[in-house]
Amino acid sequence: MSALLDLLMGIFRQQTLGGAALELAALAAPLWVAALVGLLIGWAWRPRWAGVVVGDNAQQAAPPPPARVTATAEASRLESAAVVPRTVVAPVAPEEEQLVVNTGDLMHLWRLVEEKDGGPSWIHMMERTLPTMRYQAWRRDPPNGPPQYRSSTIFEDASPEVVRDFFWDDEFRIKNSWDDMLLQHETLEECTKTGTMVVRWVRKFPFFCSDREYIIGRRIWASGKTFYCVTKGVPRPSVPRQNKPRRVDLYYSSWCIRPVESRKGDGAMTACEVLLFHHEDMGIPWEIAKLGVRQGMWGCVKRIEPGLRAYQVARTAGEPISKCAAMAHVTTKFNADELNTEDNTEASSSNNNMEIEKPKHWTNNIPKVLMIGGAVALACTFDGGLLTKAVIFGTARRFAGPGRR
Repeated sequence: MSALLDLLMGIFRQQTLGGAALELAALAAPLWVAALVGLLIGWAWRPRWAGVVVGDNAQQAAPPPPARVTATAEASRLESAAVVPRTVVAPVAPEEEQLVVNTGDLMHLWRLVEEKDGGPSWIHMMERTLPTMRYQAWRRDPPNGPPQYRSSTIFEDASPEVVRDFFWDDEFRIKNSWDDMLLQHETLEECTKTGTMVVRWVRKFPFFCSDREYIIGRRIWASGKTFYCVTKGVPRPSVPRQNKPRRVDLYYSSWCIRPVESRKGDGAMTACEVLLFHHEDMGIPWEIAKLGVRQGMWGCVKRIEPGLRAYQVARTAGEPISKCAAMAHVTTKFNADELNTEDNTEASSSNNNMEIEKPKHWTNNIPKVLMIGGAVALACTFDGGLLTKAVIFGTARRFAGPGRR
């Protein structure tokens, strides 16, 4: 720096003003040439903000029109408060999308079964064992929405087909009273092509609560001997609301029914596992609901096993199945392995997109280097003290900064 000051003092000792100006020009010329070259090269690798400055992107695409509100918008909003299904990876036919229970619901249940839904971790609640039944239950508390429950029930000597019909048979639920909370049921809609149904339930609640009304959409998919049974609350403005029973809008209760190895140790797949995923907003404070569920869960579950055995006896005796059970035979076939492949492909594509956004070469930083280099040149040319240098370097950082975005 002292050498630069000595050089400047020598310039100002010139006898004429013109001579001093020529000496200053000779001193500054290399620095200004370097700055000019830096700006030209920097413009060749200009960052995205440079195009905005000169108006290259003046014509922006018009924002997309607001999404049209559909009849199921309110139900989707309520369900998303507790569960947020990921995007469906496979293309969906228009007629499939219009169904109250569609492929998106299958994908969500499949991800729950495979523990790929991205939700909180499950907390183990209880484990019980009977001679012909094993039961485990878990709970998790999402940031928004009611508590969610997951259970695994394994029945010995039971086929997935009979267990599927058993849970779908509303008439047998009331007739046998294994589900003593169900008071009324009626079928509102049904599709004999896909097996999709809309049913109305009225369930009994404790004496200090009014009974609850449910409008439920349900459907079954089959992959081999594994059945994915979806039931969830759906909106039906055509069914008027009443003060009693009280309507429950947010309801999700779905099963995966599949054959598993018997605990007899003979290697035979003669047992059947039912993975249940359930949550609902009953209109009761969630902490109180959690306490009630924990206290009453096993009492309700252990009634299922005698009911299933009675159902097996009735089927073996040749009793005709109900219309609800007959609809359980109308399933949509699919390949679960393909879902796994598509899900992995989607995850890989997301990772690749993230990699594309990262800088791929050191040349992306050239504009910032040249900008800062030009600032150094200016700061050395105008020796105006620390304040001048701070202004110049601050301006350089401000213009070089957008290149990081």
